[in-house]
Amino acid sequence: MIIETSRLLLRPVADTDVHSLFAIYGDPQTNEFNPRGPYPNLEFARDKLNGWLLEWPTYGHGHWAVALHSHPEEIIGFGGLGIREGYDNHRVFLGYRLAKAVWGKGLATEFASAALNAGFERLGLAQISATVRENHLASQRVLEKIGMQKIGFQGDPVHGVGSYLYRQTDRRAYR
Repeated sequence: MIIETSRLLLRPVADTDVHSLFAIYGDPQTNEFNPRGPYPNLEFARDKLNGWLLEWPTYGHGHWAVALHSHPEEIIGFGGLGIREGYDNHRVFLGYRLAKAVWGKGLATEFASAALNAGFERLGLAQISATVRENHLASQRVLEKIGMQKIGFQGDPVHGVGSYLYRQTDRRAYR
């Protein structure tokens, strides 16, 4: 599923995206709020990408590579609607990570809004969740701008910083 917004082009990840994935997820700055830290090497990124490649045929949704319309060959981020186990009444999670060079331009909001809309309108999902670290105020604002509601908090005794849980339901199901 390819999605176009006013500035972005989202396409399902491809096996050729591994170097872009490592460049973004291996960057310590893009992992400032990720207690697991940056990806340690290209092989780790390849393993993660291989899992993402299975999402689309298995679930009908998954991760996208994100590019600007003006430079469709240059990946500026990744994000998607992935499956996460272990959360009561939550299964599909919105997530994203953009290269630091494009921060502060509203692209995270544009991506997240497009992903949320695609999940409800094109994929027929009933509910989409997201987690964000309590000290990651920019991502909290993104989720709130796209209409997600903060519904809970989960502490993290290992890393010392917990996460807020956000959720949005497809309101069309209640009409």
